[in-house]
Amino acid sequence: MGEFMNRKRREIISTNKVSRVVSYSLGGYNQKVLLDGKYEKNPVMLFLHGGPGIPAPFSVGCRGMYPEFTDHFIMVYWDQLGCGINNHPIDDNFSIDTFVDMTIDLVKALKKEFPDNQLILFGASWGSVLSAKVAVKLPGLIDNVLVCGQVLNNLFFNAEVYETLSKVDLSQKAKKQLMEIQDKKEKTIEDIKRIAMLIRKYTEGYQVKSKDKMKMSGLIYGLLTSPDYSLKDFIAVIKNGFMKNKSILNELLRIDLSDILRNVQVPYHILQGSLDIVTSTKAVSAFVQNSKNDYLSLRVLANNGHMPSTTGMNEVLKESINLIKIDT
Repeated sequence: MGEFMNRKRREIISTNKVSRVVSYSLGGYNQKVLLDGKYEKNPVMLFLHGGPGIPAPFSVGCRGMYPEFTDHFIMVYWDQLGCGINNHPIDDNFSIDTFVDMTIDLVKALKKEFPDNQLILFGASWGSVLSAKVAVKLPGLIDNVLVCGQVLNNLFFNAEVYETLSKVDLSQKAKKQLMEIQDKKEKTIEDIKRIAMLIRKYTEGYQVKSKDKMKMSGLIYGLLTSPDYSLKDFIAVIKNGFMKNKSILNELLRIDLSDILRNVQVPYHILQGSLDIVTSTKAVSAFVQNSKNDYLSLRVLANNGHMPSTTGMNEVLKESINLIKIDT
């Protein structure tokens, strides 16, 4: 599909000193990872995407698409096993720790390949689970962690979600759904899907609905014209091996990362959208303030939801570059 790339992207790829897809054995599975950066001595930034199973906005199909990042970092784009170029059935034998182990293998492989480069983990939503768990396990290999949308506990089913939805103009059907979910002691995966739909439809908890909303058309076109993606890989960004998995979502329903984050011994920078109720910004803010862990810091991005807006991504970039200044 790559023959349709525009000239600017071709030029970026040709001038990047690091621009290759490599294969690593991660958790016992051979997986493809893109390394993309202008200079060989730049800090290495490993992006851990959300979902699980949603490799966006950075994926193996994004070579040459984000010079604003690759000019400063060797960006590492990994479609986690089960999606994109690494599509694979994810059955209920998989767990959160399965993906933690894969991430640990990838960090070790990157440190072996770039032993003198600063290494930064950049986690988004589900990726923040991997970031936190790996940071605690490998403090000596990681220089900084940057997270957007930190998972803490009470994912989806928290007081802020219920309060926000109670203040919007829900349909009668939606009101009934919300009451049914609130009244249930044990939440299910179907409840996650229903509450997520309500948040998307009636609030800006996921993303803002203004013109500043992140535009996906450029990303879609970029993946369709990627030199590294086939049409099959593109389809597996959305329809992939996670479709039938229940084990990981059931774990996320009950997860509590409080103790892990209290014990992080690596500079750990959290960015939260002011409107984010998926990973409740109010809850994360209160936790960081009371954690007594000087390694944790929080910055709230105004007028952003769980997913950064266009302006929000510019702030993420600035925060990323600041991490280089801290340690150099």
